Amino acid sequence: MSRPFIISVTDLAAAQLLSAQDWWLDNRPKAPNAVREECERACALISTQPQIGARARNVSLIGVRRLYLSRVRCFVYYRVIPESERIEVLAFWHGSRGRPPQL
Repeated sequence: MSRPFIISVTDLAAAQLLSAQDWWLDNRPKAPNAVREECERACALISTQPQIGARARNVSLIGVRRLYLSRVRCFVYYRVIPESERIEVLAFWHGSRGRPPQL
């Protein structure tokens, strides 16, 4: 078994994640940590199975994948950088927006 890829998060994705967490804390008191928990699960999954996400076909960057987090109804957009065994999380995007993030 190969070792997990390193996860890095762009400033944009970090800001989107914090915004989603703040909203969730204010509006979903029965599951205040759901966004954080789902992101941790997603990162653990993609670090060991980087090709698991579907290819994001409606973004301009090449090689972007997305993983849907059904519990919080958001997508994690990321790309695999195999030569450095790294995954770069590019966006945290709510599925109801109807359009993809500008990547």
